[in-house]
Amino acid sequence: MRIGKAISVSALFFTLALTNLPTSAEGRGGVSGTPTAADTAFPAWAYPWDPNVELPPGDDEPRRVPGSSATFSMAQARDLYFAPDWHPDDHPPMPEIVARGRKPAVRACGSCHRTEGTGGPENASLAGLPAAYILQQLADFKSGARKASGPARGPVLLMLANAKALTEEEMQVAADYFSRLKPKALITVIETDVVPMPRLNRNHYVALTSGEKELIGQRIVEVPVDAERFELRDARSPFIAYAPAGSIARGEALARTGGNGKTVACATCHGPELKGVGPIPSIAGRSPSYVVRQLHDFKAGTRAGSLSALMRPTVAKLTAEDMVALAAYLASLAP
Repeated sequence: MRIGKAISVSALFFTLALTNLPTSAEGRGGVSGTPTAADTAFPAWAYPWDPNVELPPGDDEPRRVPGSSATFSMAQARDLYFAPDWHPDDHPPMPEIVARGRKPAVRACGSCHRTEGTGGPENASLAGLPAAYILQQLADFKSGARKASGPARGPVLLMLANAKALTEEEMQVAADYFSRLKPKALITVIETDVVPMPRLNRNHYVALTSGEKELIGQRIVEVPVDAERFELRDARSPFIAYAPAGSIARGEALARTGGNGKTVACATCHGPELKGVGPIPSIAGRSPSYVVRQLHDFKAGTRAGSLSALMRPTVAKLTAEDMVALAAYLASLAP
């Protein structure tokens, strides 16, 4: 199966950061403008997007995934108005807006975020988030208060379009559903100096099986254990997150103590186990790619919605290396 271009991601992500950024001050479709010259630490690796990657046609061959008696095809998995329900016993009945959306304006929420809210590194996990928090994020997307830094990525553009088209009732139904779901522990963090050679598969990375390796540098390489299983939108599909050696310990120190004034202890707002308090979301066990994007977006001011005023001073002094360390530590925790 063709999964991307045969060039190293370590060279590719810098190219994408320069060639795929919007050029206007306000950006396109809720995506921020080009980072300023002072923003030399833009973590381009955390914003994967290459629309020129050619995906193989979605065929109608029935496929299976571990632990499920269901069959779905790749064509069904690529239909954004359909959420493949591989494990129906893992969740309550899905609302129509989650399972199939509302054509033509609203894609199925469960298509991108999965039927069990697990999402992927290209978007966000919604399982177990407070309904009030989900509703506020939808309102922020709808109003333009929540944008994204960097490339005009497909997942962000779809989220913006969905949020603007959803009715108040649909948003409430979806938020109530996802808030009732239990998060899954799907990410294994491995500290290393070298990683399997990754390739960019449009909006996420996959690891080649050729045995080729490259230096990890200051980034996290998050890849599915089984690329096809992830593309089939199996909500139990596990991930490996390769992080620089020592990241977890450095991230834990920052999260627990604030790093001698560099930031604020995460438990101050997110609770003693970092699993959220009231409308404040859980940050334990989340995709490290997603976490780095959010930390950078708060720092850049492209997340300016509700509660962002609390996060801006928290991230103001964080370096790209700090963000990597925090994301690796948080991903290592049970959700």
